[in-house]
Amino acid sequence: MCDHHKREQALALVGQGRSLNSVSRQTGISRYAIRSWQTRIAPVSRKAECPRCEPVPRPPDAAMAYAYLLGLYLGDGCISRQPGRRGYALRVAGADAWPGLITACREAIKAVRPANSVCIVQNQGCVMVTSYSRHWPCLFPQHGPGKKHERPIALEAWQQRIVAEHPWELLRGLIHSDGCRMTNWTTRIVGGELKRYAYPRYFFTNTSTDIIRLFTDTLDKVGVAWRATHQARKAQNISVASKGSVALMDRHIGPKY
Repeated sequence: MCDHHKREQALALVGQGRSLNSVSRQTGISRYAIRSWQTRIAPVSRKAECPRCEPVPRPPDAAMAYAYLLGLYLGDGCISRQPGRRGYALRVAGADAWPGLITACREAIKAVRPANSVCIVQNQGCVMVTSYSRHWPCLFPQHGPGKKHERPIALEAWQQRIVAEHPWELLRGLIHSDGCRMTNWTTRIVGGELKRYAYPRYFFTNTSTDIIRLFTDTLDKVGVAWRATHQARKAQNISVASKGSVALMDRHIGPKY
């Protein structure tokens, strides 16, 4: 945990007009932590209560980190009751091939629940980024029995306000979980010759129509053109392929890392 002096130094750099990314690279402190300090610089007590359980419920302080974590949870996350424990486990799956994504997930969880520890459970080819808390169902009311695509998924009003404020973070979490950036190719006849062209595009695949709708509605709000492609089994695929929209996605999301 950073001491108060380091927190003040990081906020002073932000106060000079520096971006969160720039200050994060210089100090080695996650941008989620720096952003949360802009709201509350004092460390959070381990006895801190859930913001949703206060007499007047409020959203999490780290709104940007929460929007990203919400996307990860809706894609590759789950919440389950732990036998013999009073709390719940939040688990987000991440492939070993994307260590940067795993780090970003850990940082987001710590920003949203600073008093809770985060651990990595290694499986074959992937890890489960895991954190225990009694309050995960409060923070993710979409939790429920069964698979997500078999039950309604709808954001509460306070979640909608966070997504409206940080739409790109939600999209980044969804792409990092159930999406990808890839290179497609096609051929054309030009001047009588067959030429091959390569172009980048984004895909998002999910079996929940509600999550697909949340993804496409958010794309609409940030001005990204999309189209539905063929369905793979019961999954729905959303493609972003136009040059301008891919450039916009690259600016805010980029490939997994």
